[in-house]
Amino acid sequence: MKTRLHRCFTRSPLALNLCAMSAAFVAYFCMYAFRKPFAAGTYEGLSFFGTDVELKTAFVICQIFGYAISKYLGVKFCPEVTRKNRAFLLVALIVAAELTLMLFAVVPEQLKVAAIFLNGLSLGMVWGLVVWYLEGRQTSEILLAVLSCSFIVSSGIVKDVGRLLIRGFTPLGEASIWSLGPVPEFWMPAATGCVFFLPFLVAVWLLNQIPEPTQLDRQLRSMRKTMSIEDRLQFVQRYFCGLTMLVIAYVLFTAFRDFRDNYTVEVLCELGYEQSVGTISSMETIIAFFVLGVMALVYFVKDNQRAMFAILAIVVVGTLMVGFATLLRQRGFINGYWWMLAVGLGSYLAYVPYNSVLFDRLMASTRATGTAVFAIYIADALGYTGSVVVQLFNDLIVGDQSHLEFLENLSYLVSFLGVLLVVGGGSYFLRMPVAVDIAREEIVPPDAELGRS
Repeated sequence: MKTRLHRCFTRSPLALNLCAMSAAFVAYFCMYAFRKPFAAGTYEGLSFFGTDVELKTAFVICQIFGYAISKYLGVKFCPEVTRKNRAFLLVALIVAAELTLMLFAVVPEQLKVAAIFLNGLSLGMVWGLVVWYLEGRQTSEILLAVLSCSFIVSSGIVKDVGRLLIRGFTPLGEASIWSLGPVPEFWMPAATGCVFFLPFLVAVWLLNQIPEPTQLDRQLRSMRKTMSIEDRLQFVQRYFCGLTMLVIAYVLFTAFRDFRDNYTVEVLCELGYEQSVGTISSMETIIAFFVLGVMALVYFVKDNQRAMFAILAIVVVGTLMVGFATLLRQRGFINGYWWMLAVGLGSYLAYVPYNSVLFDRLMASTRATGTAVFAIYIADALGYTGSVVVQLFNDLIVGDQSHLEFLENLSYLVSFLGVLLVVGGGSYFLRMPVAVDIAREEIVPPDAELGRS
């Protein structure tokens, strides 16, 4: 079967791209069913060992902490994972995550933070392993844009599924004898993961059938290969200044995006939308389609430096949108729903390019040999560390603020500093014209690879 699929993909680039984007979308969508459903619970009245830290906040912090550590491990291991081991590792990580959610359900209340920490530790490398299948191709912008939409859409949907399981519902109507739930709040994350496990397995199998990038792909987007520790150190040393500014900006974007994502339920309740189960899903779906459309447009920019400029412009626009939307809500020009949608859209326009097309084009523009996954994981590791700091700052320093007030104040900080850092880091990389000339010299005539992806 694998040989037949390979032949099909070789003959039809359209079939290859459709399969790649669909399988990647489903795989990462399903991963979120193991990571985010716990956030659908409120765990009201529970605190962490009797402190001022809410138990849900402890869950959020511990999972992010585990996720951040996994990202640091991913800086080393993801660039080194060979093709034959990717699928096995993906499945092993998800199985481990489901086991930690079962542990979360059965251990005593104050030990549940350890289970959720292990859950985050299991899942941090999944993104990089999926990106490995998609980067370095002529259609990478479209493939990675679709992949990025998966975590925008899935975060809302898996929370809604979790809330439905807690409430209990009858899928086939009141006359049916088959019903789901009500599931206890602490069992809900494991139950949600079980719903999405089989689709995840199918998606990973399909991902593993995708052939490697063609010769033309490698010439247009640079060679992608595993990176040794010497390769990684050389890359960081060469681009240290530009990377530092871009990564600090990403720390801010990650902290904002993660806080909004983890406390969407609470903020919507403060805004008066607590009764609508589908509110989160509808909001995130609108955001996802808009981000997908914007990111896919970068595909039509063939020059790598111009594409870098376009991507950085998207990031700046998204960053400004976060602050501007908050100002509009506070002045009464938009309501709470449209504000949450607007700051979500802005934060994802700033956040998503880092996880997908920005570093892919950076590798192509600089002609650096390696994998964009390495740069992505440097940013992610530091980004989630910043997210932990923000969570602790919210509870321990400004604990008297509501989640809504804190999110509003954070939006102004992210909007102001984010623009300065992105403009500074982008200027560094855009002053590298030599890479474009090298790329043009290496490109073979399109006819030589006609009909191939």
